[in-house]
Amino acid sequence: MSQMDLALQQENLPEQAYVSRSQWKLMSSRFKKNKRAMVGLWMVVLCVAVAALAPWIAPYDPIEQNMQIMLEGPSLHHPFGTDEFGRDILSRVMYGTQISLMTGIVGVLIAVVLGVALGTIAGYFGGLADSLIMRVMDIFMAFPSFLLALAIVSVLGPGMVNVMIAIGIFSVPTFARLSRSSVIGVRNKEYIEAVKAMGGNHLHIIIKHVIPNSIAPIIVLSTLRIATAIITAAGLSFLGMGAQPPTPEWGAMLSTGREYLRMAPHVSTMPGLAIMFLVLGFNMLGDGLRDALDPKMKL
Repeated sequence: MSQMDLALQQENLPEQAYVSRSQWKLMSSRFKKNKRAMVGLWMVVLCVAVAALAPWIAPYDPIEQNMQIMLEGPSLHHPFGTDEFGRDILSRVMYGTQISLMTGIVGVLIAVVLGVALGTIAGYFGGLADSLIMRVMDIFMAFPSFLLALAIVSVLGPGMVNVMIAIGIFSVPTFARLSRSSVIGVRNKEYIEAVKAMGGNHLHIIIKHVIPNSIAPIIVLSTLRIATAIITAAGLSFLGMGAQPPTPEWGAMLSTGREYLRMAPHVSTMPGLAIMFLVLGFNMLGDGLRDALDPKMKL
């Protein structure tokens, strides 16, 4: 490659950066015009605000027991009622928001870090590394996600930390395959070839150019995967493998409330509605991000 070609490519790099910024502005504008996406965003923001402010806005201590008012229905003093130990369900749902959000976000973060790293290596270098990594991912994907998470927690032991690890592990193959396909579409672009010609090493190219230009679908998948992680964590806690009493976790609250469905249905209904609200918010937000970042929607 001649010096003139290198100079022309260097001059085009700022223009490419300008086009990239323009595309992000277009995506942001498209997202804001999507009413369903904005509703999902505000639902998630509301849950995050409740989780952050729970110690100050929760009306009662979530683990304080009062046997005199056990299984009391919704009232002015207890809007969501009380459970079998007389604990305020509204306070427990508020504190449970912290646990569900932390579990979903941390679990997906583990999956993103490991999955993107493996997928980028497989897609960028190809060859033996690609074959080896993808065959291991295929083995993991052969197992149903929830059963794999249940098996991992059974080996590690009950607890929310182990639930986060299990969620991260069973989500890695999905992120790895998506990252690999995105990287394959980026690695042979002209600006990548220009950086290589200017002497950029593989690590610099991957961190500065490949990952930033292939991260859009990962962002969408992460948002949708948080919803899946929240449901999985609630399911594991429902089976007694996640949060342990008296932790105010939504899945555990559903599990204890099923024994009182006839006499006090609110014990299970309220945490169930909280799970539905948060998961619906993340799904609507993820769908909006997907529509905004879809290259086919640019026109």
